[in-house]
Amino acid sequence: MSRRTSAVAVVAAGTALLLAGCTSTARPPAAQGGGGPISVTASDTACDVSAREAPAGNISFTVKNTGTKVTEFYLYDTGDRIMGEVENIGPGLSRNLIVEVPDGGSYTTACKPGMVGDGIRAPFTVTGTAQRSTDTDAKLAEATAGYTRYVTSQIEALVAKNKEFTAAVKAGNVDQAKALFPVARTYWERIEPVAESFGDLDPKMDGREDDEREPGVGFTGYHRLEKDLWVDGLQPDSAQIADQLDADILDLQNRVKTVEFTPVQLANGAKELLDEVATGKITGEEDRYSHTDLWDFKANVEGSQASVAALRPVIDEKDPNLGPTLDQRFAAVEQLLEGYRTPDGGFVLYTQLTPEDTKKMSDAVDALAEPISQVAGVVTS
Repeated sequence: MSRRTSAVAVVAAGTALLLAGCTSTARPPAAQGGGGPISVTASDTACDVSAREAPAGNISFTVKNTGTKVTEFYLYDTGDRIMGEVENIGPGLSRNLIVEVPDGGSYTTACKPGMVGDGIRAPFTVTGTAQRSTDTDAKLAEATAGYTRYVTSQIEALVAKNKEFTAAVKAGNVDQAKALFPVARTYWERIEPVAESFGDLDPKMDGREDDEREPGVGFTGYHRLEKDLWVDGLQPDSAQIADQLDADILDLQNRVKTVEFTPVQLANGAKELLDEVATGKITGEEDRYSHTDLWDFKANVEGSQASVAALRPVIDEKDPNLGPTLDQRFAAVEQLLEGYRTPDGGFVLYTQLTPEDTKKMSDAVDALAEPISQVAGVVTS
């Protein structure tokens, strides 16, 4: 979400009203040591964090938006690797974030008013070290191992399908490339929080034309090729853009091999994917040239469901009522999306949706997001 433009933030501000119910009803998580969560007051011009230091382990934040813009809160590791984030915090709303940080060191907090730019940043120190939850809990260890297998399989499929897509672009086969575009992106969208955690790769691969970028970073990746295919026609450098996208996906594949997921990352990722749906897919911002947003919507929901499925044994053990609720809400979203299928197995274009259609989608995502926002607290209880 860090790549979102001010235009998207305006859309998200309206969406946040629909998602007011997404604020968790679960009790605020306790920070390591029983001192309570670290409070973050995020305004349009400031990011006031009540503590600049915390011991290693599960670190909890409660973020309140006192400004007029939709905001986000991040905890970054070196190189802007995202340790944890909460997005789509509307004015007057609060959101909880739990981050497992087993290694001491220097980190960075950031609030992003309007969900754009680098945000209002400050140093944050983690002291000491802590055992990873997966070292002491076999079910949590299996959850992260299972999700790692899922991510690996999705990236392998992404590499292969994206090569088909870029081959069609380079061959000038516009119709085939258009057909493959939403299919290739399906694998990306299922693991989007993982891909977005690498701050330098995501803007190159999934940035939009009017996004804020670092100097020297141009408009490349999926959405540049999308515009070429649906709006401008293939350009002299379209083949070069396609080759770079393939290279960046291989880079992503190699980086993910070294990532150790935490159970809290799985829980937070499940919620982040629904935030992606709310701020990009339901609004039609994601695929603004092809209007294939419902493909991405479906993939985000599937990725969220995969994260929850990996954690399900832990959820069922600690809160037997939460799992069935999640099943019911996921099923409702799936049933709704199936109503927009086309005979070829795809989905209708976003431009074919009515305001009533998008309202139904917002309501279904809202209903699902509320119990998912409780998963991180359950996993760390």
